[in-house]
Amino acid sequence: MSVIWACLQRGSTGYGVRRRLGKALATGIFALGIGGTAMAGPVTLLAVGDSLTQGYGLEPDQGLVPQLQAWLTARGAEVTVINAGVSGDTTSGGRARLGWSLTPEVDAVVIALGGNDMLRGQPPAQARANLDAMLAEVKARGLPVALVGLKAPGNYGPDWQAGYDAIWPELGARHGAVVVPDLLAPIAAKTPEARAAEGLMQGDNIHPSAKGVTLIVGALGPKVLEVLDLVRPAP
Repeated sequence: MSVIWACLQRGSTGYGVRRRLGKALATGIFALGIGGTAMAGPVTLLAVGDSLTQGYGLEPDQGLVPQLQAWLTARGAEVTVINAGVSGDTTSGGRARLGWSLTPEVDAVVIALGGNDMLRGQPPAQARANLDAMLAEVKARGLPVALVGLKAPGNYGPDWQAGYDAIWPELGARHGAVVVPDLLAPIAAKTPEARAAEGLMQGDNIHPSAKGVTLIVGALGPKVLEVLDLVRPAP
């Protein structure tokens, strides 16, 4: 992630989900509304990502997933967020493990990968193909999804940079995903001096601090709520 952070230092639709009856009965939240329609109950959200998702360098309750969980719960969302972040993971790694991560209880997915692909200078076409395959697999299972990206640095030239930046909106439109083009945008929007004064980064100047994560979650949370709104019980 250091290439991305170096760039920061320079200032740089919906579909229903098939809910399992067994899960609804197990939670005790299975009710009938007008006309006998099943009402939505608690849902499980799978967050697939790298160290930014995993919570590298932070206390267990201060990473992205626990802070997002708290943010959603405070706003009345009945959701359990599963941390499927793996430090150092690329889109290739995420693609390889997605299938067995999509266990039956998963109702919605967040995919936040690509930073390590950029760090390693991998071609945009490779990351695009991996993310395309991941979104296709999630969509095939009828699960709503958010695609979370990062702003590409210019280290490898404007074409390479443009190739990465185009991935998130284009694949999001193709697969009907809720798109967050840049996870770190709330931090990048501040001057380097402000970031330092507010303590938004860890000592490595690569990963957000707990305060930085709080800022990120404030922007990410509403997008995740959009995904959760797409989760529907089976007819």
